[in-house]
Amino acid sequence: MVKISTEQIHAEMAAIHGKNTKPEMVVRRWLWGHGYRYQLNHKRLPGKPDIVMRKYRTCIIVNGCFWHGHEGCRYYTIPKTNTEFWINKVKRNKERDLIVQHELVSMGWHSITVWECELKPNVREKTLESLAFTLNRIFLQDHSIRRYEIPEEEPMMAAEEIPDNYNK
Repeated sequence: MVKISTEQIHAEMAAIHGKNTKPEMVVRRWLWGHGYRYQLNHKRLPGKPDIVMRKYRTCIIVNGCFWHGHEGCRYYTIPKTNTEFWINKVKRNKERDLIVQHELVSMGWHSITVWECELKPNVREKTLESLAFTLNRIFLQDHSIRRYEIPEEEPMMAAEEIPDNYNK
């Protein structure tokens, strides 16, 4: 096993950025190729979501399994060194993700999270087709015609009933 110095580990971790990641680019290229248009990292929305689709009032957040603690995923493993730091970091990331999603929902936005492991080549197409299905369903639900009925306590009559007194 090759030992890596702490300086090398620090340099590798510092080189990882939060924007234009490979999984995010996979989703963006697929969406664009299938005619979906979007904005990137909208500053006015909480958490600056990766992909914002205003037409669908939907934010797509592409999460890395390691950085956001994807439970049950084989790509989410806690490093053997500095374990307490990594556990706390992932915990903070998860808490922040939850807060951001609640804020988006309270503002009337839909939030879709796509995990890095769902974009691996063997399941990528299924995940992206599912994303398109969800977007189309959201669009149809938000833009469907809703028929409202006014509940009536008693049926209203157009004319009053004639009393029986006149027949006598």
